[in-house]
Amino acid sequence: MIKDWEKIISEVEKDILTLSKDELKKKYLSKEGIVTNLFKEIKELDSKDRGIYGKELNKVKNLIEEKIKRSEETTVKESNKRIDPSAPFDINTPLEKRPHILDLKGSSHPLYRELEKILDIFQRMGFDIMESRQIDDDFHMFESLNFPKGHPARDMYDTFWTDDGYVLPAHTSTMQNRALRKLGPPPIRVVLPGRCFRNEATDASHEHTFYQIEGIYVDEGISMGHMLATIKEYLEQYLEKDLEIKVQPAYFPFTEPDTEFVISCPFCNKVGCSTCGYTGWIELMGCGMIHPNVLTAGGIDPQKYTGFAWGVGLDRLTLIKKGITDIRKLRDGDINFLRQF
Repeated sequence: MIKDWEKIISEVEKDILTLSKDELKKKYLSKEGIVTNLFKEIKELDSKDRGIYGKELNKVKNLIEEKIKRSEETTVKESNKRIDPSAPFDINTPLEKRPHILDLKGSSHPLYRELEKILDIFQRMGFDIMESRQIDDDFHMFESLNFPKGHPARDMYDTFWTDDGYVLPAHTSTMQNRALRKLGPPPIRVVLPGRCFRNEATDASHEHTFYQIEGIYVDEGISMGHMLATIKEYLEQYLEKDLEIKVQPAYFPFTEPDTEFVISCPFCNKVGCSTCGYTGWIELMGCGMIHPNVLTAGGIDPQKYTGFAWGVGLDRLTLIKKGITDIRKLRDGDINFLRQF
């Protein structure tokens, strides 16, 4: 019952050229396939013929399996060559030859770099760090900061509200009450970085979303002199330059007295340039002594303790230090812009 192996192999070779791998499996290797049935016939042979029969039958099986294996490898290669039209590079290009999409070596955004530098300065000055929230309530946004309901100063902070009465913070001062209660009793030294949101038109110097760094210092006998010295020291370390400073009147419901902190232009030494508007001075931030009502709301006795607070825009500091002329560039995702930093 020895088969005509040359004829069988010829038929297999012909099918290998014409049939798919699935068709080959079904015709030859399935439960009712030709090779499977031929193996069943071995038991009917004389013992002296079984070795030759099995050897030749294995050749046929190996031919088919080799064809199926090559077909599967080709399918994998072809799938790897498929083009993803959404990919920002030619996916057919070998990986090691693809261009770098963003050659920043895993660097962080310019804003985060400056934030880390500023927080490091304050930590070395003995301040704690407490991150602000990105959604808050009316009490922390206004009432705890001496903005009672209906107070006209609320109009200065036109921000975004949810349908259920929550608010996107327009300033990081929303964290003052939490910081006073969490870190009290004094001494309290903490900076409060976070993102702020205001409903306003955007231009080269204004954005609806920006970062701010709030700071508060509360203890016995704290005065305006402590405030001016603290802020001046931090700015000189950050800008790496000696500065002249001055303050001018301002109004914030949560401080009394209220001031705007002004520094000599670090770029022109008060001669006048485009950065300072040719005045020689840059109005940088609001600051002042914390209002007694704010201390009381935070569980601090204003008869025993005093303190100061300030809030500075991280975006504006970054513009000044890096010489950036348009604040919108910090968020528009322009890779050519980001590569500069």
